[in-house]
Amino acid sequence: MNHRKMKIGITCYPVRGGSGVVATELGLQLAQRGMEVHFISYNIPFRLQEYIPNLFYHQVEVMNYPLFKYPPYTLTLAAKMAEVARGWGLDILHVHYAIPHAACAYLAKGIIGEDAPKVITTLHGTDITLVGIDESFKSITEFSINSSDGITAVSNYLKTQTERAFQVNRDVEVVYNFIDTDKFIPKEQECQRRQFAEDDEKIVMHVSNFRPVKRAEDIIRIFDLISREIPSKLVLVGDGPDASKALSLAERLGIKENVVFLGTHNAVEKILPCADIFLIPSQEESFGLSALEALSCGIPVIGYRAGGLVEVVEDGESGFLVKIGDAVAAKDAAVKLLKNPEKLEYHKEKARERAVNKFNAPEIVEHYLSYYERVLNGKG
Repeated sequence: MNHRKMKIGITCYPVRGGSGVVATELGLQLAQRGMEVHFISYNIPFRLQEYIPNLFYHQVEVMNYPLFKYPPYTLTLAAKMAEVARGWGLDILHVHYAIPHAACAYLAKGIIGEDAPKVITTLHGTDITLVGIDESFKSITEFSINSSDGITAVSNYLKTQTERAFQVNRDVEVVYNFIDTDKFIPKEQECQRRQFAEDDEKIVMHVSNFRPVKRAEDIIRIFDLISREIPSKLVLVGDGPDASKALSLAERLGIKENVVFLGTHNAVEKILPCADIFLIPSQEESFGLSALEALSCGIPVIGYRAGGLVEVVEDGESGFLVKIGDAVAAKDAAVKLLKNPEKLEYHKEKARERAVNKFNAPEIVEHYLSYYERVLNGKG
């Protein structure tokens, strides 16, 4: 479909994590389609590593002044949003994460006045399920959402959670996260499995920011059970507050030599294809972007039946979902796959199909573009 050329400002957290990754990939996809895209943040998003025509970055400089106990980033961000929107004639400010970005966009609109761009807020998860429902933030989160001209959520689960937690005065559009399935592809022969495991060993993998909601110790417990039945290695990618807890548990269980901790990596698409299965036993997932990345690489996902993950992983086809905390059931699902090459190959094919058919970038970006136009026409 042909769309009018739009000027779009995007604000996100520029660090590793689902919201920042999706916002950055969306900006790249929009620029490639001829839209003019302006990132506004305190640092350049980590996936913007090369020059892209139509794509600009505007850094928010935070003033350090003795009067302020903490630098006033939110006020500086709002002022920068207004400056960029006026200077470049933005049509839309697309902010990812309600707090503080939607609130900053509201202030920016007030600064600009009559010619202000439309504001679209994309809810990603913890901005609603953790930060937003905290009593100290709940009223401003609700106000910021309702002050937006358009609201999107990355799953039906998150839409439902938002509508339960807040009095939302407009419809929440569900626009799933997406993946570049030409970048995340099955390529086992290129990933040098031997750097992680012997030829007779299977590879179990997990990628996350190791926050408490990821239940990092459950990953170790599940793998411990798997490794008792089949020779295998666990590869952990990422870092965070609970990574040390996971490694300590592995040491106590006597399996640390079978755990490979890689820390943070930018190019996970080069590591994921080495895996035989992907573990994601989270307490809650608003979507589960790392699971989608695994699916796109043809890796079946085994996780807990939690939140939006049930919308990503087709239970029994692209992976298997079990009750939260049921390490034995997760182990059983993994071992059945790892001991049966034909069954594993079938589910690998289903994993890839799920990513390509449901979450491919062109279709999701088209959804965003159509939604932008609806909002610009007052129909958000």
